[in-house]
Amino acid sequence: MVSSSVLGFPRIGATREVKKAVEAYWAGKISAEDLIKAAADVKKSSWTSLKERGVDFIPSGEFSLYDHVLDHSAAFNAIPKRYQGLGLSALDVFFAMGRGRQAGGVDVPACEMKKWFDSNYHFVVPELSEETDFKLLYNKALAEYKEAKALGVVTRPVVLGPISYLVLGKAAKEASATFQPISLLPKILPVYKQLLSELKAAGVESVQIDEPILVLDKGADLDKQYASAYAELVPVAPKIMLTTYFNRLDSNINFIAKLPVAGLHIDLVRAPQQLGEVLAAIKSTPIVISLGVVSGRNIWKADFAVAIKHAQTAITALGADRVIIATSSSLLHTPVTLASEKKLTQQQRDWFSFALEKASEVATIAAVLSGSQDPKANKVSIAKRRQFESTSDDAVRKRVAAITPDMYNRKSPFATRKEVQAKHLNLPKFPTTTIGSFPQTKEIRTARAKLGKGEISEAEYDEFIKKEIEMVVKFQEKVGLDLLVHGEPERNDMVQYFGEQLNGFVFTQNAWVQSYGSRYVRPPIIVSDVSRPTPMTVKWSSYAQSVSTKPMKGMLSGPVTILNWSFPRDDVPRKLQSQQLALALRDEVIDLEKAGISAIQVDEPAIREGLPLRRSDWDEYLEWAVDTFKLSTAGVTDATQTHSHFCYSDFGDIFPSIQRLDADVISIEFSKSDMKLLHTFKQYGYSNQIGPGVYDIHSPRIPSEQEIIERLKTTLAIIPDHLMFINPDCGLKTRGWKETEASLANLVAAARWARANA
Repeated sequence: MVSSSVLGFPRIGATREVKKAVEAYWAGKISAEDLIKAAADVKKSSWTSLKERGVDFIPSGEFSLYDHVLDHSAAFNAIPKRYQGLGLSALDVFFAMGRGRQAGGVDVPACEMKKWFDSNYHFVVPELSEETDFKLLYNKALAEYKEAKALGVVTRPVVLGPISYLVLGKAAKEASATFQPISLLPKILPVYKQLLSELKAAGVESVQIDEPILVLDKGADLDKQYASAYAELVPVAPKIMLTTYFNRLDSNINFIAKLPVAGLHIDLVRAPQQLGEVLAAIKSTPIVISLGVVSGRNIWKADFAVAIKHAQTAITALGADRVIIATSSSLLHTPVTLASEKKLTQQQRDWFSFALEKASEVATIAAVLSGSQDPKANKVSIAKRRQFESTSDDAVRKRVAAITPDMYNRKSPFATRKEVQAKHLNLPKFPTTTIGSFPQTKEIRTARAKLGKGEISEAEYDEFIKKEIEMVVKFQEKVGLDLLVHGEPERNDMVQYFGEQLNGFVFTQNAWVQSYGSRYVRPPIIVSDVSRPTPMTVKWSSYAQSVSTKPMKGMLSGPVTILNWSFPRDDVPRKLQSQQLALALRDEVIDLEKAGISAIQVDEPAIREGLPLRRSDWDEYLEWAVDTFKLSTAGVTDATQTHSHFCYSDFGDIFPSIQRLDADVISIEFSKSDMKLLHTFKQYGYSNQIGPGVYDIHSPRIPSEQEIIERLKTTLAIIPDHLMFINPDCGLKTRGWKETEASLANLVAAARWARANA
């Protein structure tokens, strides 16, 4: 009989209960006990809902109040020294590692964050060294297993695997120059053995161990480590379901098939081509195969016919008892439930499937394969969607077909543009700016909500936004910033805002997805060809410029970022969707220039995130990703300065593509990264202007003037002073005004120091 499985579930709650509770705890409005109670309620709802939908293998242990990798570090005592001995509770140490802390005499920055593989989820990077003293401070997997069991739900605990955990880590500052985190495998395995043996002693029958590193090229170099590690773990553990996702195993299956694990999960949504090779490799073994046939990364209803075909291939090779139907990955990356959406049309509702609906899908597909359900209803839904998808906007398609090579390039090389822009903008040495957004206050959110409910008119809302923009502009002038922004008070989200003004998108009310910590986003959904009916940002950027004599920077999200931070179509290539977005943005950039905006930022924080996980797939992606950025920005004159922003990315391996973007100025996340990033810019001889972020905006702590000066000194040892901009790491939307004012005042003071001393 075919079984069903969900690999992980959203931790946010159907109405964002976890966000509200976490932020209330940070604000001192609720106790730690209240926070734990709120978390328990969300876990209970998730577990019971999955049980009600007939899922056989229900996950536990993957819930987190901030990040599951951070949970792992905290539980395994991988806690950097700067967070120790501060007199904080274990919970407050956990949050300090995630977001920093500046209160009660404690002043510590947050740990670094990076993107979780090719998703928009951020994980907290483990900091490891020879001195790391691994020990099991608490067994989170066991605690949540018992918690669910007390509710009458038998779960399968989820644990991040030892090799993936170490490889995802980085060398701490105190580590030796030659230290590699994977060298700690012998030290960490005893802790895993303790954790797993405790699960087994508690009656846990099987455990899901996530080893996503196995879908990367670097996995091939770790075959000996996998063999030795799992030879130690299997004898003391419950049955191990070795879990991979987001890509294909390729040749790694050859050593994986020799591991003494009970099961193997593969992602057939992202990599369906791997099924035959995997089945051939494990056929002669007792390994059970878990087939990821329901997407954990998108919101489209699964095509049962495709899933059943894959499953039948596996059943023919292995037998039904060795086949599990599963989500492709954790459902962390999808909204909680379609039931919360009241404004979608009936046609649109029939296209989509969120986390709870996907749980029903895996259970239903398993039942169909076992002969107890009929897939007819799904077949009808998919046919209707395919009919809608077959229609297209001829004007948009013709415009894409008419793209010519010269549309990708600026009129003059950077050196020429730099001279023209210097005269036009008249910025000082070490010009200061921000990344775009300013604090989204309660008043802004309230006004937006009132507009949506019809409680205020469009004219009243516009007057409110004008006052907000004028206030932000006057503050920037007062504090002494050089290149100003309008602050984006009218924007709900850097992607949603644009999607709402473009043809081809559908929007939700409550389809929230976690980005990091308590930061949730509501991705728009691309359902058809994309075009721009009218200008999107010109009105507000022009107004901001009208109230200041200093130059104003227009703010746009780039085509690749809008694509990657939306739920994209799955019936046409990503390249085509990005080209359509680029043409819409090209029109906007040209209109901004015509309106007198002399600097225009087109943010592409997701360009590195979207890079395929296998190097052999990089060239095709990088060609169209860079080209679509250039297509969106190349229509302006030499006098207009183009900017772009990148955050939380490793650029070393794609640096030639970063150079090929040909933005006049790029700003990058730097405050929590090591110097390796800037050395990369020096190594490749980057010649355009650059603004390495001088402080971390994801933390509420305020950097001192001296702290920023020290960072500038470090940066100036690598980046020529005539190429330097000074700016924060990222937008200020999530910060409060008090910390924003103080931080930017210190940033400007540090810039003045640089002008006088560098």
